[in-house]
Amino acid sequence: QVQLVESGGGVVESGGSLRLSCTTSGIRLIYRAVCWFRQAPGKDRERVACYTPGDGSVAYEDSVKGRFTISGDDAKNSIYLQMNSLKSEDTGVYTCAAATLGLGATFYLETGDLSRFDGWGQGAQVTVSS
Repeated sequence: QVQLVESGGGVVESGGSLRLSCTTSGIRLIYRAVCWFRQAPGKDRERVACYTPGDGSVAYEDSVKGRFTISGDDAKNSIYLQMNSLKSEDTGVYTCAAATLGLGATFYLETGDLSRFDGWGQGAQVTVSS
């Protein structure tokens, strides 16, 4: 059974940093990809970053490039999202999701087929105060 649990959310001032963790079980990350999604109040869910451990590829949504870094630790079955220079528009619920295959990160950042993800976390609230 695929399980993902996020941690590390919280409240931070604009310009600050937070690090989200996504701890997985029931999968081997080397054979998968993992993406971070976020949903702001009143807005659609969007993908912000994806990582494929097998080939080391990463991909970012334009608004977070240069500020967010996605990484992973296969030994700890965990994926991380380091968020720096946070802005009020980064506020939202951040959710990690595991893809069924280890295709490239750019593919998972762009695909509209959510059936390619078979494991979802419960979400972590990130609030950036201005």
